[in-house]
Amino acid sequence: MVTGLFNPKTSEFAEFDPETRRLLRATVEFFESRGKAWLKQQDRDRVWYAEFLEFVAQQRIFATFLTPAAEADGDPHKRWDTARIAMMSKILGFYGMSYWYVWQVTILGLGPIWQSSNAVARKHAAALLNSGEIFAFGLSEQAHGADIYSTDMVLTPAADGGFTATGGKYYIGNGNQAAMVSVFGRRGDRPIIDSADFERRMDDSEFDGYLFFAADSRHRNYRLRKNVIDAQMYVAAFDLEDYPVAEQDILHTGRAAFDAAMNTVNIGKFNLGFGAVGACEHIFHEAVNHAERRILFGHNVTEFPQVRSLLADSYARLIAMRLYSERAIDYMRSAHENDRRYLLFNAIEKMTVTRQGQRIVEALADVIAARGFENDMYFPMALMGLFGLPRLEGTVHVNMALALKFMAGYLFHPADAGLAALRYLPGAGIAPQGVVRAVSAGLGRGGRALGPALRAVPPLRGEFDRATYDYVPIRRDVADDDFLFRQGPTSGLGRIRFADWRPVFERFAHIPNVALFTEQILALQTLLVTGPPTAAQQRDVDFLFALGELFTLIPYAQLILEQGEIEGTEEFLLDQIFDLFVREFSGHATTLHGKPAATRTQQRRALDLVRRPVADATRFDRVVRQVRAMAGQYEMNP
Repeated sequence: MVTGLFNPKTSEFAEFDPETRRLLRATVEFFESRGKAWLKQQDRDRVWYAEFLEFVAQQRIFATFLTPAAEADGDPHKRWDTARIAMMSKILGFYGMSYWYVWQVTILGLGPIWQSSNAVARKHAAALLNSGEIFAFGLSEQAHGADIYSTDMVLTPAADGGFTATGGKYYIGNGNQAAMVSVFGRRGDRPIIDSADFERRMDDSEFDGYLFFAADSRHRNYRLRKNVIDAQMYVAAFDLEDYPVAEQDILHTGRAAFDAAMNTVNIGKFNLGFGAVGACEHIFHEAVNHAERRILFGHNVTEFPQVRSLLADSYARLIAMRLYSERAIDYMRSAHENDRRYLLFNAIEKMTVTRQGQRIVEALADVIAARGFENDMYFPMALMGLFGLPRLEGTVHVNMALALKFMAGYLFHPADAGLAALRYLPGAGIAPQGVVRAVSAGLGRGGRALGPALRAVPPLRGEFDRATYDYVPIRRDVADDDFLFRQGPTSGLGRIRFADWRPVFERFAHIPNVALFTEQILALQTLLVTGPPTAAQQRDVDFLFALGELFTLIPYAQLILEQGEIEGTEEFLLDQIFDLFVREFSGHATTLHGKPAATRTQQRRALDLVRRPVADATRFDRVVRQVRAMAGQYEMNP
């Protein structure tokens, strides 16, 4: 059973192999041996992290963790292992987002290289990693942001072969010192895609002019303009001016260049959630230490009702973030061409986990008040980072739009076919809640009971087969996650099917708020059947976002229960987590009900989702006692 918060001073990282444990412990020791005063001074004075990068080079940490086995040149310790990459992301988030950032952007910069068929570039990148170099991902531009169709990085064919590249990139982490910058651009002699028409199905030939190439930030034609933010990390604006691009510098061309960009983001954005977990665990230690020791009006601050509530909810959020993230690792590492469910879980790791982290830092700020601004606290460093994470590697809205592509495949298993009958029942959209709930439950049970018979129907047999998967085991084994670099085309997301979400909820149905949350899920199914989004609503991002908030909380809860089952998480903690989920689901339902675009049926059925969580004072007190017991367990060395 795993309980409490991450304590880097006592963690042995026992789930990993000896060399991984050594490198993780060495990283912790790097920060603890220097102490919080040094950490704060480096952040305050915006000192480039040369000392950290020297340590990384000496220990070959980036080289060991970020070199795929295929490029390891026989080194048995080198591999791309999502589990240990996630742990390093958590440790670096624990000590400072600037250190997490130089690591994260190196991961992004390597993505197009490791996906490339260019063996020369891959070998060169492996050698640079081995010597301690960092990397960068040159995708974003100031004028175009995420609209990469409209890139102004233009490559002109040269008379003697190859190209010359001219154009600017903006918001490029590590762009000041990266030995290789994976740059996205387009040929000037080929047509450009009209991004205003991006929703239509495009022929592969339309992508012919786009490409990825490798550039060196130390080249004389690479012009570093500035750091676009005021921080220790370097987020570059740079220009290429007639930069020579040889054939051996080309990483991807055509549609493959677009796929490499999206798949790189899929690989990299997973780490944002772990950075958030690490930062939240550090500030939680700080907040509890302060609140438990502070006496006001004759009482510990942790005894005040409003503080008890803030701490209980924040602790529930944090445990949920950690449980989800740990289980999501297993799905990422077990992914293959016939199991792409990780794409949904990955989007939620980036979008939901990071936003939960933002909610935690806001709540804890209300617990420690002015103490959070003092110059000997890690808290101000985390505050900036936790507000930034949801807005990196694609905005929340971009990831929500991605997640919604999976909604039908996730929520409606082939055995739910009977629910379709609701759509044709007279008055289903406006009937009283109790009536609709009874009919919906009956149809749902009937469909599941008929599962074997439905599987025999030829049109449904394939659907059942596509929604059948082997159990995803715990994945902390020594293995190279090479599938991540051969994910293939980024299309066809709506065709991905999921195993039935209900069994794990049913195994925890004896926990009051899990049972209540399951009722809410079933009510959402009913809403979607009786009042599906109209054609206009499917183009209304504001409306869809409200719907997506409801949907994404379900797979989030599913993986939390799965990991809770694996770890033996105490049931009172799970009940507190789902108390929070019931409230949040109800809030999102109220938001959907109030949307101007909601139809009469949607308004009515949205209110069916509203529930009051099952309160339990004994459970709540146990959560608060567990939180208060953490006081003094960890403080960073001064």
